[in-house]
Amino acid sequence: MAGEPIRAGARRGIRRLRMLAVLVIAVIGSVAACATSVPWSLIDLRVFDYLSTLDPPPLPADGPIVVAIDEPSMAELGLQWPWPRALHARLVEALRKAGARAIGFDIIFAEPAADPQNDAALARVLGPDVVLAGDESVIVTPQAEQYLRTEPLPALLATGASAGIASVALNADGALRRLPEPADGFAAVLAGRAGHAVMPPEGERLIQTFGPARTYPTVSYYQALDPKAFLPPKIFQDRPVIVGLSLQNAPTLQAGGADSFATAFTAWTGRLTAGAEVQATIYDNLVHGLSIRPAGPGLKFASILAAALAGGLLVLRSTGKMTGLAALCMPLILAGLSFLSLRFSGVYMPPAAPSTAFLLVVLIQAAFDYSAEQRMRRDITRAFSSYLSPDVVRQVADDPSQLKLGGQRRTLSILFCDVRGFTTISEALKDNPEELTRLINRLLTPLSEIVLESGGTIDKYIGDCVMAFWNAPLDVEDHARRAVGAALAMLAAMDGLNAELEAEAKAAGRPYFPLRIGVGINTGDCVVGNMGSSRRFDYSVLGDSVNLASRLEGESKNYGVPLLLGPETARQVADAFTLVELDSIAVKGRHARSPVFTALSTCSADALARHAELLQRRYAGTLGPDDPELTLLGELIPELKTYYRLTRERLAYTA
Repeated sequence: MAGEPIRAGARRGIRRLRMLAVLVIAVIGSVAACATSVPWSLIDLRVFDYLSTLDPPPLPADGPIVVAIDEPSMAELGLQWPWPRALHARLVEALRKAGARAIGFDIIFAEPAADPQNDAALARVLGPDVVLAGDESVIVTPQAEQYLRTEPLPALLATGASAGIASVALNADGALRRLPEPADGFAAVLAGRAGHAVMPPEGERLIQTFGPARTYPTVSYYQALDPKAFLPPKIFQDRPVIVGLSLQNAPTLQAGGADSFATAFTAWTGRLTAGAEVQATIYDNLVHGLSIRPAGPGLKFASILAAALAGGLLVLRSTGKMTGLAALCMPLILAGLSFLSLRFSGVYMPPAAPSTAFLLVVLIQAAFDYSAEQRMRRDITRAFSSYLSPDVVRQVADDPSQLKLGGQRRTLSILFCDVRGFTTISEALKDNPEELTRLINRLLTPLSEIVLESGGTIDKYIGDCVMAFWNAPLDVEDHARRAVGAALAMLAAMDGLNAELEAEAKAAGRPYFPLRIGVGINTGDCVVGNMGSSRRFDYSVLGDSVNLASRLEGESKNYGVPLLLGPETARQVADAFTLVELDSIAVKGRHARSPVFTALSTCSADALARHAELLQRRYAGTLGPDDPELTLLGELIPELKTYYRLTRERLAYTA
């Protein structure tokens, strides 16, 4: 019908418009969160911690060696910190003699020593190969921001030593990830003194770490004072050296520590890294170009938009189990792509915002689809609850595709059930229509329940007639057997209902009208689906097999039996019920003759054989109305006594 494609097209158009709105909301929301939210930026940085520490690059072979001012050195030297600067002078001489290319002290010598001789001793050994740490800080007060720069003593720089700012900027969570930008940073100046012409890259860069604390080769201070006695030969040859506090046991986040920092590896280990080792890491990032560039706003927007579009394509038609699987996998995929970008192009593409945009599109659309599915389930339940059993309604609601509405050819067993003598009852109750309605409802209720309990579908009620069928909308393998079983249960139910009606009539002193029903069942191919117009339709069946079932119900009274079966129904249930053929008839509206059958509660094999022989004689035209076999079989098969009487009357009429 033309109306259905139009509605389907309209639904698709509405879905696409809604999808576009969802895409816009997801992209704008993700971009806004990514650009303005501090917690969001911390999420991106924490993801960077995990990704940058997965399969980190190997430690450069010519990187710095750390000379640690650690617990063993304090114990060995027996000196209270700060140590005399003359001791540092001895260290410079020892390292220079061992072939160190450049020496950096991650110690700030900003104030004169208590003994001027110590400053003089250190100044005498310092030269262009030595870098001393400085510091920069900003003090914020309600009145102003005060910038402070702390430099080494001028006397220590007079002989050629350089100053490098060792201060670093921490992120909001207190972790060190950003590469220092000043050109006079401690690591940058040390790299220059070691013979590398490096300049800190422009713009924000993130530090690529190489491992947890103590990843860099580290020797104790006291060992470096006498390398020949304590260290392998040429350990310092052509290597930069960084001297600074580096506790033997790296402090934890909770305990804190002097000149120690949380780095990307702290996310895995929970331990801090010494400042001297941090400067060594910055040194290698500068010298070898290993720092990581965060993606710019344009690249971030493009990734968010691409992820949102991917989510839109995923749910463009529908959502389901695969949608949930994709929603779980996509953040992992985006994290994997971010890792590949970080590792092979040196660009960190934060995956959190694109993942959020993707999930927003998928989850919002899934919520719309879930709401629509729930509405459809309610509509299906309302539409079919009067015609199908609750179990079947649940199955159809769980999988509406089983309906295959719109007309489908399939084999059904169709049942028609009608009240015998209803006209007489109606006339008797013509002055009391309410009582007639109650009577019909009492009749149809148990009959309907029997149909539903057997897995059948009630097609419609036509006054006092019930039409039902089996094997649609759900497949029912033994549909013919269920239909016949339901018919016999209907007939049995009438006995109990009539007993109740008779007792009520006697108690009320009114006439009693026993209810009798006739049932016709036929099995054959039909078209089942929504029948009607684009505005109003019913789930029903059409076909010649339906017409035959209706005619069989009408013909049943002409054979004196309450149940009449078509040939295909009889064939399919022959092994389950005791069947007898009654006649071969041409039903009104049909040209082909069809054998008709009924089901008996019990019958001996001898009686069935004698009935079959009698029927063959009737077909052959050799059976007469006075044949004694008609009377005898009426005694042998009491359920067919009326049938044999009617047969005798017909034979007498046609004689």
